[in-house]
Amino acid sequence: MEEQLSLLDLIVNASLTVQAVMALLLLASIVSWYMIVNRFIYFRNAQDEMYIFEERFWSGIDLSQLYREGNQKASDGHAILGMESIFRAGFKEFSRLSQQKEVDSDGVIEGARRAMRVAAMREEERLERHLPFLASVGSTSPYIGLFGTVWG
Repeated sequence: MEEQLSLLDLIVNASLTVQAVMALLLLASIVSWYMIVNRFIYFRNAQDEMYIFEERFWSGIDLSQLYREGNQKASDGHAILGMESIFRAGFKEFSRLSQQKEVDSDGVIEGARRAMRVAAMREEERLERHLPFLASVGSTSPYIGLFGTVWG
């Protein structure tokens, strides 16, 4: 008697623990692939925006005009990413502090630097989003799979 075992038969006939392990690994895989594709799209958009902004920045355009263009872009619903958001934070703080009479030029520059550091940290957080989850899944999945194999 020859018994045919298909993948579906193996899954259906597996113990509840093994089925739970397979479901967990499948779910982790689906979520991981979603996050990977999401990050890929985000990084590509951020890179494209960076090149566009860098070209505009070094073109010799007046920085006030560049800032106003960013305001228009933001009001149209476009995301301000990467270098442009760092520039905008620094320029906004520079403009605000330079209008105050009691702040000297060193204070203006330091304030703009501080604003740019904060904006850079925010951008870094955006770029690193989902990495802890992906690292956890990547490091624990082999052990979860091994557990399912040993149990089954």
